[in-house]
Amino acid sequence: MKNLLKRKTSWFSSGSPWIWLNGGAVAICMLMVLGLLGLIAVRGFGHFWPADILQTPIVDRDGQRQIVMGEAVRDEIISAAVARDGGYTVAPDVELITRHLFKMGNRDVNGRDFAWFLDTGMEKWEYPKDAISIERREWGNFYGYPVAIKEQDNVVSELSSADFWQQLDQRLARALELHDKIHRIEKVDIGRINNQMDELRLERRRLELDGVTGTQLANADAELAERRAALEAEYDVIKKERDEILAQATRDKLMARTADGKEVVIAFDHIVRVTRPNDMGVFAKSGQYLERFWEFMTAEPREANTEGGIFPAIFGTLTMVIVMAIMVTPFGVLAAIYLREYAKQGTLLKIIRISVYNLAGVPSIVYGVFGLGFFVYTLGGNLDELFYAESLPSPTFGTPGLFWASLTLALLTLPIVIVSTEEGLSRIPSTIRQGSLALGATKAETLWKVVVPLATPAMMTGLILAIARAAGEVAPLMLVGVVKLAPALPVDGNYPYLHLDQKIMHLGFHIYDVGFQSPNVEAARPLVYATSLTLVLLIISLNITEIKIRNNLREKYRSASD
Repeated sequence: MKNLLKRKTSWFSSGSPWIWLNGGAVAICMLMVLGLLGLIAVRGFGHFWPADILQTPIVDRDGQRQIVMGEAVRDEIISAAVARDGGYTVAPDVELITRHLFKMGNRDVNGRDFAWFLDTGMEKWEYPKDAISIERREWGNFYGYPVAIKEQDNVVSELSSADFWQQLDQRLARALELHDKIHRIEKVDIGRINNQMDELRLERRRLELDGVTGTQLANADAELAERRAALEAEYDVIKKERDEILAQATRDKLMARTADGKEVVIAFDHIVRVTRPNDMGVFAKSGQYLERFWEFMTAEPREANTEGGIFPAIFGTLTMVIVMAIMVTPFGVLAAIYLREYAKQGTLLKIIRISVYNLAGVPSIVYGVFGLGFFVYTLGGNLDELFYAESLPSPTFGTPGLFWASLTLALLTLPIVIVSTEEGLSRIPSTIRQGSLALGATKAETLWKVVVPLATPAMMTGLILAIARAAGEVAPLMLVGVVKLAPALPVDGNYPYLHLDQKIMHLGFHIYDVGFQSPNVEAARPLVYATSLTLVLLIISLNITEIKIRNNLREKYRSASD
């Protein structure tokens, strides 16, 4: 017994229980993280799988029989008392009842996308082979049956025709191609002309502010009028081309019928895709899934951000993080080098270091308020008065934008870079410095050619932490440049190509907007999960890239540090 007690005491004193306890805690945390990511992935990316379309007769609370068609979203069990309070007739001996949430679509016909239906009064579910799902650019999805294809006002093919589905696919492909042409003309060609016309207006205003008068102003006006006339002539040609394409795009229409017999006419240029999920196999659905997922990652949002893609938000997040990293890295590294290598050690330096540590704990919304007041209104307003006076009273940099959002995040993450760089510099052995000085190098040469290169892995660690925090911030960005919808990217073919004054979209704010500000909660729910996972994967990708660079630098200078 004594030996057993002694063995237990020895085991506890060895520290093994704490090692096992820490290992178990880490394992549990990893399982929780992976479980959370798995839940988000299933709830989010499962949204893109083509769900079967069901049809079933239902007796509503008024005793009226109606036919419901749509996608089954989820089920839940409620008490019979809740159903009775809702006006439904439920047998007295029933305590629990199942209700189903259907995505009915046809918002322009029924006035609602989603609806709950009780199991009571519901007949067997059917899955008609000819049922189609039409994803539209407006009014959400349409569920029903195709009837005929019309060209102008003439019926060219009916459902009974042998080539109906082939005609539908061909005309839809044509409509999508024409829509892309129109979008390119409006966004690129007409956008370029509008930008040049605005430059002419600003140039004329600039002449007025410079006090140009008389013959010189008349000559400048004549030149500007000539350039404006050339742009207007080019615009007329492009607009004519656009109108011709638009007339072709609106030529074809699809006649469809709802489950209760109502007929609607949908123009092909309003259709994104037409699918028959009930008649598709696993491979066909997999192809459709990849197509929808690719559209989600590369397209622009539609329908109050509840449809379409998130590419502007992805691009805005990446651009903002890159600009932030370019600004925070040199300032953070230089500040850390000064504090560690040049500043005189003393009470003042201790106060500065404590202040830097405290800055890392300041709530991010405070940085947002500071960025709005100082960067946007003060610096931006002064920049407008000095360099963009011709644009006033319309602000250029005196309004929230990409540059101020990046600068605010740079200020937010600056303490992280400073502390990490200082820690890296402090770990460089003094013998390396002494050896460099003994060989005749100056202090500056020792610092920049020996010490700083050896500390680059620590600098990269600080940058990794800064990017991870900046990419997930939302609160300060709402004040300094991120908006609900900004489909125009901050990078385009117009000078200066990168528009730092432009507002952007951000994945974090997009999640907040879709999840809490959307008018269609059920339609937004899966997009919140999908966008959240996209943001997590984006941060992981950025971190992996930085870690790879850091490890390469660490291996490169390992021999020197040894």
